[in-house]
Amino acid sequence: MRNTIAALAAVTTLLAAAPALAQAANPEEPAVRAALEHYLAGHATGDPKEFRQAFHDEGRLMWIREGALVQRSDDEYIGGSSGKPAADEAQRKRWIESISITGSAASAKIVLDYPTAVLTDYMQLLKTPDGWKIVHKIFDVAPKAKPAA
Repeated sequence: MRNTIAALAAVTTLLAAAPALAQAANPEEPAVRAALEHYLAGHATGDPKEFRQAFHDEGRLMWIREGALVQRSDDEYIGGSSGKPAADEAQRKRWIESISITGSAASAKIVLDYPTAVLTDYMQLLKTPDGWKIVHKIFDVAPKAKPAA
């Protein structure tokens, strides 16, 4: 009986992990990840060239602010780059939470953990003649509670 339970547990674990293992084997993942890393480097350095390498020329960003839909082009977004790291850069953390790829389309979830807020980005990417590019970004901003004085 014990061996049966252990075997069932092992099979269940393998079945649960199968989608993640299959995704990790996708040969396009390093190239998708590279585009997302340029995006993250843009945030870390403030360098607009990093963002330009990540976004398609016709990329769009959309989010909700005070209950209303807001959008801007990638040019407007990149134009706001300061060219230098944020003053609190040492306190900021960023990571790619997940990547999903099907043929020439991919989506990714990125988390930006900043001192005053956590931003969650959902990226849509396409494999273009120039490589994988972010064509659409939607995001949410969750303000952090201010520490008690």
